[in-house]
Amino acid sequence: MNTSVEIAGVKFKNPVMTGSGTFGSGIEYSEFVDLNRLGAVVTKGVANVPWEGNPVPRVAEVFGGMLNAIGLQNPGIDLFIKRDLEFLKDFDTRVIVNVCGKTVEDYVDVVEKLSDKPVDMLEINVSCPNVKEGAIAFGQNADALYNITKEIKAHAKQPVIMKLSPNVTSISEMAKAAEAAGADAISLINTITGMKIDIHKRKFALANKTGGLSGPAIKPVAVRMVYEASHAVKIPVIGMGGIANGEDAIEFIMAGATAVAVGAMNFHDPYTTEKVIEGIEDYMRQYNVEDINELRGIL
Repeated sequence: MNTSVEIAGVKFKNPVMTGSGTFGSGIEYSEFVDLNRLGAVVTKGVANVPWEGNPVPRVAEVFGGMLNAIGLQNPGIDLFIKRDLEFLKDFDTRVIVNVCGKTVEDYVDVVEKLSDKPVDMLEINVSCPNVKEGAIAFGQNADALYNITKEIKAHAKQPVIMKLSPNVTSISEMAKAAEAAGADAISLINTITGMKIDIHKRKFALANKTGGLSGPAIKPVAVRMVYEASHAVKIPVIGMGGIANGEDAIEFIMAGATAVAVGAMNFHDPYTTEKVIEGIEDYMRQYNVEDINELRGIL
């Protein structure tokens, strides 16, 4: 039984990754999850300088998921290299670093600092709805997405994944813009912009007013967008959005995803990633599937 997949020349032992921002760099989760079992660890977004993130409260539970407005709080690239990459190099799993920034120059700075580091791929976060400057504009305008993708590809030594926003009119148009600019792969969906109001306190549940909705509530939207994007481009698609078990992962793969990322459910159950891997293997045994790649985009 073969569960391995390949993206831009990088081979993964299985298609299951962690969703950026939901797993740190695996340091805390390594107490629960065997990181060697994962296809890849996708790190939390890292910028060229430390970011404080948004004011609190910045997480709220909602029916079928959660809202977050963390604002990409991170320690900056220098500490990240020294602490997080140093930790991850001891594991037999692929490392994908999620990169964030407020200007094209910010992104390029991080990409260049990672050029000679033990990193397999870069995931470029141009679609975070909780950062007022830069990221949201890059992620919601096809021309801006094309330009930043092209600039990053000119400096990147590792293959580049562009992470797309669902908060757009046409996901196919955005996918095509990323591909045309040279992206090696795309990942989607990032969170959907949402809001919660505390009717007893008569105030917003999040200090930021709005936040990114993730969890099972967004899965049908995510599956539809992965299907549309994978039919619009020839580059690999990494699907995410509400994956809680192996059956959810198989659904994304059938929609056209080469790999999948588990996000919000890591907060609900820290063992979710391993359970998803086991669920995929159970499904393959049940239906006599010899190679996971047989299932990709079969609809």
